[in-house]
Amino acid sequence: MALEDRYGLPISTSSPEAASAYREGVDLMLAGWTGTAETLERATAADPDFALAHIARARLHGFYQQGDLARQKAALARELVATRGTERERSHVETLALAIEGRLPEAIAATMKHVEAWPRDALVLSLPLGAFGLFAFSGMADHDRARQELCERVAHDYGEDWWFLTMYGWAMTENGNVGRGRGVTERGFELRRQNAHAVHAVLHAMFEDGSIEAADRLVDDWIPSYDRAGILHGHIRWHQALGALEHGDAARALAIYADVLQPKATQAPPLNLVTDGASLLWRLSAYGHAVPRALWVEADATAQRLFPKSSLPFADIHMALFAAATQNREALVARLTAIEQRLANGKLPAGPVVPAVCRALAAFADEDYAACVQMLAPVLDEVVRLGGSHAQRELIEDTFVVALMRSGDLPRARALLDARLHRRPSLRDTRWRAAMG
Repeated sequence: MALEDRYGLPISTSSPEAASAYREGVDLMLAGWTGTAETLERATAADPDFALAHIARARLHGFYQQGDLARQKAALARELVATRGTERERSHVETLALAIEGRLPEAIAATMKHVEAWPRDALVLSLPLGAFGLFAFSGMADHDRARQELCERVAHDYGEDWWFLTMYGWAMTENGNVGRGRGVTERGFELRRQNAHAVHAVLHAMFEDGSIEAADRLVDDWIPSYDRAGILHGHIRWHQALGALEHGDAARALAIYADVLQPKATQAPPLNLVTDGASLLWRLSAYGHAVPRALWVEADATAQRLFPKSSLPFADIHMALFAAATQNREALVARLTAIEQRLANGKLPAGPVVPAVCRALAAFADEDYAACVQMLAPVLDEVVRLGGSHAQRELIEDTFVVALMRSGDLPRARALLDARLHRRPSLRDTRWRAAMG
C-alpha cells in the first residue's frame, strides 16, 4: 500500500518511519514550530533517497538565509526525484527549488500551475501566502487580494484544515475583511493551539480591529508554550511591543526589544531580526521616545553583516532605516546606487517606490520633514509593493504623518489621521489627533 502525506497525496518512500517523520516535519513547518529540522532529518536518515524530505529541509534552510545548504539540498532533491518520484513530486521539488533560488517569477508561475493540478499540496500552496511569501515579494500592488483569491479557489479542497484556515483567515484580514478573517483564523487556531502562524495571524486581526489589550493577553497566555528558538517567537513579541507603543509605553517596548529582538538575544531568522529590530527602534524614535544610540549601532552592525548588498526591497527599506538613524551616509548612498541600478535594468519589480522611501527616511532622520513629505506623498499608494504585512508597512505611513505634523502641515495630518481612525481604532492616532485640536 502506497504511503501518503497528511493531505492524502502519495509519497515515494517505502519507509513508514520516513513517511511518518515527513508528515510530522511538514506539520511542524506549517505551524512555525520548533523541532522541524530534526524531524525532517529523521525522515532523510530513514530514507536517504526521499526527495520530498530533502526539499522540505532545503526550504527551512532558506528561511534562515543558509543559501548554500538550501541550494545543495534542492539540487539533491532534484536529482533524487528524477529517478524516484511521481509527476506531482517532480513538480513539487522543482517549484520549491525555484523559490529557494530566488527565481520569483518562475516560482510563481510554477506554483500556480502546480496548485491547479494538485490543490492539496500544502507546502507548495504555502509559497505565495503570508507577508514574506512569493506574492508579497513579487512587487505586485494587489498581493493582499491575490492571496485571498487564491485561498478562495482551493477552500473546498481543504475544509476545516487547521493550517489552511490560519492562512485563509490572515489573507482575508490583510485584504481588509478583518472581522471574517479573524473568525476564520481563530477557528484554525482552536484546531491546533501549537501553531505559531495562527497566533501571529490572530494578532494581525487584533491590530487591525484595535483589540490591543486582548492581543497583549493572548501573547502573555500563549507564549510560555513556545520555545524561544521558534521561528516566530521574537516577531510575536514584536507585536506585543507595538501594543505597548499604542499606550505610549516606551519602557515596555524597549524591554521587549532587549529581551527577544536585540541581536544578542534573538534567535529569529535574519530577515525578521533586521526588520523587527529596525522598525521598532524607528517607531520609538519617530513617536518621540528616546532610543539609546548604542542600540542602533549594535543592530546596524549585525544588519550590515546579514544584508551587505541590495536584495529584497523589504530588506532594503529596513537597511535604509539603519543608515538613516546612524547617519551612515556612505552605506545609504551605496545601497541607493545599487537599487537605482536594479531599477534601471528592469530588475526591481517593486519599482520607484523603493528608492523614494529610502530617500524619504533619510530626510526624516535629518529632520528635513518637508522634504520627507514631498518624497513620500507621491508613492504612499505604492508602498504595498514592498511586501510585508499592513502592520509592518504602516511604519512608512506613520513616518509621513509625523513628518506632516513636524513640518506644520496640520490640515493634511488631521485628514490622514481621520481617515485612519475611520478605518480602525488606534490609541496612538487618537492621541495625535487630539494634540492637533
